[in-house]
Amino acid sequence: MRITPLEIRQKAFERVLRGYDKDEVNAYLQSLSQEWERMQDDAKEMKIKYEATEREVAKLREVESSLYKTLKTAEDTGAHVIDQANKTAELILREAQMKADSMLNEAKNKAKNTIEESEFISKQMLVEMEERLKTLGQHYKTLELHKDNLLSDMKRLAAETIDRVDRAKTAARDFDPDQHLALAKRETKKALFPNAEVEREIKNAMALPTQPVVKEVSQPVMASETKVQKSFFDDIQ
Repeated sequence: MRITPLEIRQKAFERVLRGYDKDEVNAYLQSLSQEWERMQDDAKEMKIKYEATEREVAKLREVESSLYKTLKTAEDTGAHVIDQANKTAELILREAQMKADSMLNEAKNKAKNTIEESEFISKQMLVEMEERLKTLGQHYKTLELHKDNLLSDMKRLAAETIDRVDRAKTAARDFDPDQHLALAKRETKKALFPNAEVEREIKNAMALPTQPVVKEVSQPVMASETKVQKSFFDDIQ
């Protein structure tokens, strides 16, 4: 039986002799109705909270289920990934081993080819060096021959030079520089002034006494001509 606060406040009791105090009963009923109303409000609030809690629990259960599924999927995926990684690692290792073997074989072949090529080049270099040594030996012999010929020519040239020096010394002892200088001056003057003898005779003629009239007319002109024609070789005599 559900009792509301309003029913409590409106509850009426039968009157009997020597019953309870009416005011006290009414006050108590009023207090009881208020407390009952408060309890109903609390119950409603608790119900609301309970329903909210139920919804949260349902959500959490859904999340839990989702997490479980996710974890299960992750576990399965992890196992698959690990298995796939192991297979991939094995495949990579096999490929790496195959590549390493291939590179090793290739390196061995290259080393073998390099050694053979080096041996071939070394043999060629030895042959070329032997040929060069032979050529150098022939050149050395040729140079020795040229050296002997050159020494003979130098000795002959030295003897001729010494002979020429001796003859030059002998000629230098018989050389008269004053005589050669005077001869050179005369020959040079003759070559430069072939009419020098004629000029000398004209000068001598001008120095003779003449008539006064002729002397006054001709002396300045002849003096000027004599001054112009005078040269360095006149002083040499």
